[in-house]
Amino acid sequence: MEPIEIVAQVFGIIGMICNIIVFQQKTHKRVLIWQFFAASVFAVNYFMLGAVVGGILNVVGMLRSLVFFFKEKTKANSILWLVFFICAFSISYPLTFLVFGTAPTPKNFIIEILPVLAMIIATIALRLGSARMVRSLGLISSPMWLTYNCFSGSIGAVASEILNLISIIVGIIRFDIKKKNNN
Repeated sequence: MEPIEIVAQVFGIIGMICNIIVFQQKTHKRVLIWQFFAASVFAVNYFMLGAVVGGILNVVGMLRSLVFFFKEKTKANSILWLVFFICAFSISYPLTFLVFGTAPTPKNFIIEILPVLAMIIATIALRLGSARMVRSLGLISSPMWLTYNCFSGSIGAVASEILNLISIIVGIIRFDIKKKNNN
């Protein structure tokens, strides 16, 4: 393994740790803080591995976390932000092929769309404004990222999504099911 790959994998492992912490947060604001850190580290990880769409999506994801964190100042509840992020995530897909040189093969068309869809689902969850929705919709988006990560070669990102799925389930049990049973 080349030194740059080793460094990229270290960034992936740090991103994994941040991502796991996301789903164990009680408040929406804390979810957003940890998502910002995870996206920052994973952006570096993906770009270093040449997984361009993953890198682009995480850069946009960083901005998304900031907008939703400062929702009063940014008027994040405006439908325009949701449209903006869905468009930004969607644009990353053709850019991957037209600008960044990903080969337009049937396999790549499928693999590269998965994280785009995952980010759109996660954005909708964040806009809904509840940690519970982030966890619930994470059960849909996480397997999409897992598939993409298997093809991108990011060991930390693959481990992250496996652990994320476990963490999401634990978070649902801790905060959603137990809370419902206690009421």
